[in-house]
Order: sequence, then C-alpha cells, then structure tokens
Amino acid sequence: MARYFLTLSYNGIDFNGWQIQENTANTVEQVLEEKLAMLLKEKIDLVGCGRTDAGVNAKNYIAHFDSHCQDLIENKDHWIYKFNTVLPPTIAIQNIQKVKEEAHARFYATQRVYYYYLNQHKNPFRDQFSWYVYGELDFDLMNKAAALLLDYQDFTSFSKVNTQNKTNNCKITKALWQRSGDQEWRFTISADRFLRGMVRAIVGTLVMVGKNKITLDDFKQIIEAKDRKVAGNNAPANALFLVGIDYPKELYM
Repeated sequence: MARYFLTLSYNGIDFNGWQIQENTANTVEQVLEEKLAMLLKEKIDLVGCGRTDAGVNAKNYIAHFDSHCQDLIENKDHWIYKFNTVLPPTIAIQNIQKVKEEAHARFYATQRVYYYYLNQHKNPFRDQFSWYVYGELDFDLMNKAAALLLDYQDFTSFSKVNTQNKTNNCKITKALWQRSGDQEWRFTISADRFLRGMVRAIVGTLVMVGKNKITLDDFKQIIEAKDRKVAGNNAPANALFLVGIDYPKELYM
C-alpha cells in the first residue's frame, strides 16, 4: 500500500462542492472515488486539501489516497489517461505523485491561493467564470481595504456559522486586486488556511468598499466585530478558483 497525491482541476458549476455529504449527491469527491475504484479495482478513500462550496472551481486541487497498485508512477501517463477517459468533462486529473505515508493533503498544506474574477461589462464568454458587477468600483480603495486583512488573524466575520472549527484564525499573506483585461479584474488571496465561505465573503465586502457603501474604518470594524452578520453578502461561487497549494518538499518521494 502506497500513498499518492492526486492533482486535478474541476469546473464546479454542476457539483455540490468537493466533499461527500449525507443526502447530497454529485460531489467531486464522490465521482472521483467511484471512478478511481472502478479502474483500480479496490476501495479508494480520497482526502482533499479542503472543502470547496457548490459551484466553486479548482485549477490545482490536491487530494491524497492509498492504493495497492504497483505501477501508478511507472506508468503514470497511462493511468492519467485512463482516469480522464472515465471522468466527466468537468473533472481532469493532471498529475499523480508518490508521497510519504504520513503525507496529508489537508493538514500538511502550508499555503493555499485563490483567484476571484470580476468584470464590469457583460461578456457571454466570461460570465460563466466571472462576477459581473455593474457601476463604478474604486479598486484603489478596495486594495487599501484588502491590505488591512494582513493585520488580522481572526476572520470569524467572513466565515460560515456553525462550522465546528476549533479556531477561525488564519494568516493571510497576500490580498490584492489586479487588472486582468479590459474592465476585468482578478483578486488574489493567499493564506495558510481558509474558513468556509471566507473568500466569497471577503470579496462581497470589498465590493461594498469599492461602491463607497462602507469606509475603510467600517471594514476594520467588520473584521473586529467577529460577527458574520455585519459583513457583506457572499460573492457568487462561479467566479472563485482554488489555484495553488504548497507542501513541504520532503513529503514527496
């Protein structure tokens, strides 16, 4: 039995998030476990690097699993091809890497990076993966607010309630809006961990800053309140992408 890291991407529009849940069909984890088990002819238990909500996308998602298969690495290209032939078009496996037996996709991650896309003109070729926001937005002011996030650790105000987290502390290392095209913007945020719904709540609140509905002082007070009810609404899920996960190099074999 060996342990592997699986790198994959998925379009979350048709899925009820990553994690298998009772009475909730069609999750990414469920589909992957079924297809890998079918081809490997053994029970597969995937452990993902984190939960993504319904509709959220991933470009570089990591999950680990254990397998008796002896040639997953020796014939890696063959197995990646076989896996992808049975998976739906909305899921693609990109890589398989052998890791040490103690490696854990969730607990050993040192940094996660998300992108959020926003556009200010209706575009039928972008709107599936971007949030169309009408009206003026002050991105300089939004970046000043985003920079404030690096001064805090407790982000209860941007977390879904009743998540049973032991702590709502996160260390954000980057939060920045950058122009990505004509009237198109990308928000990059990186941290050691994220709370459920955290990025979408932050984006929704930053847009309130950009529309001058709240001030920078208001934004600080929202963080310090540690109360989800005082922050903005969640931004739409379809524009959010998990794009990167970092692990200690010594985990890989």
